Amino acid sequence: MVSFKASFARLVAVVSVVSHLVGNAVSVPLAEDLSERAVDATPAAPHWVAYTDEWISGENGPPATSSVKGFNTFILSFLLVSGAADQALEWQEISSSDRSTIKSQYQSAGIKLLVSAFGSTDAPTSEGEDPVALANTMAAWVKKYDLDGIDVDYEDFDAFDGDDGTAEPWLISFTKQLRVQLPQGTYVLTHAPVAPWFQTNTWSGGGYVAIDQAVGSLIDWYNVQFYNQGASEYTSCTSLLTKSGGSYPGSSVFEIAANGIPLNKIVIGKPGNSGDDADSGYMSPSSLASCISTAKSKGWSAGVMTWEYPDAGASWIKTVRGSAWPE
Repeated sequence: MVSFKASFARLVAVVSVVSHLVGNAVSVPLAEDLSERAVDATPAAPHWVAYTDEWISGENGPPATSSVKGFNTFILSFLLVSGAADQALEWQEISSSDRSTIKSQYQSAGIKLLVSAFGSTDAPTSEGEDPVALANTMAAWVKKYDLDGIDVDYEDFDAFDGDDGTAEPWLISFTKQLRVQLPQGTYVLTHAPVAPWFQTNTWSGGGYVAIDQAVGSLIDWYNVQFYNQGASEYTSCTSLLTKSGGSYPGSSVFEIAANGIPLNKIVIGKPGNSGDDADSGYMSPSSLASCISTAKSKGWSAGVMTWEYPDAGASWIKTVRGSAWPE
């Protein structure tokens, strides 16, 4: 997933971001009286998830809940190593009263508001970031700006694909520390790996199968990116659900489950359109709906993720849910 203004975020981080983030969110645990925060268990599957990082003229925070009706998780992208960017920055910069009003509206509509970390802009492992300190800082931001949790959209491909196996222990440490600061049952914690990272006997550090074995119990679900992996990958119900084949065998939904990942934590991620949102992997909402219905008949109920709103809004998810999960 690509940050809409990643380069801008890096250029202005010292002036417009770090002064907000670093001055208030240091890399030590932030005291918080959790008794004052309503404990809300992680929402049950299916998870209907939309990301957004696109600036829209005239907006003041997330869209009206009517625009995202049918979704139950809305993720603001991105919280970078340098601080908030794009929709995360917009959330930070609107007034606290506006944040409170929007948060109340989303809560009433049954929609969780999360922030997504990293995206394609950041390579935290390759750049030598300390996972514990960074988890403390990002968790403090989530608390300060009153969101329901955080999504880990880790895309440090050099670290993950390399021979030294550095990505997996980094992500394990980062996830453990996020949970120290953002307790399970009170905050949502998701990851958004690309589907091939769940292959076995491929990654030097064991890939996401190793991550799930170490900290899967701390991760509420996986927003799996079944796109941007090649023009013909994950574009039919067969290759998406039961036999991926192609360049990444063993990485369809039910093959990932056979590798030990809980089936109903494998949320199917797809782009909202065939142009700007992804290079490949697009399926029309009606075609995706057919696959969803088939998956449900086989015992899957994890849900669907899309990159990104507004290309995928209320009408998109209504079609995707179809007769399998009508609103």
